[in-house]
Amino acid sequence: MNDTMIGVDLAKNVFQLHAASMTGHLKYRKKLTRAQFPKFMADQLPSVVVMEACASASHWARELTKLGHEVRLIAPQYVRPFVKRQK
Repeated sequence: MNDTMIGVDLAKNVFQLHAASMTGHLKYRKKLTRAQFPKFMADQLPSVVVMEACASASHWARELTKLGHEVRLIAPQYVRPFVKRQK
């Protein structure tokens, strides 16, 4: 397992990714379309992927698990502390 944690903000067409090491150092930030997301994640080493639990999160969790990632879905009330500004 890689030492990277990838936070994913799911939306209709554009997904926001924020990757950090387990110590909290920023590795990258990406803005990907729905079509680019699976291709990009297939190229990544197996990592911990964190997403807000929603309708589409379960689908993406199954897809990412097939690619070897460890997926954690978190409840919306616990996502709020991670947001630094309004959308």
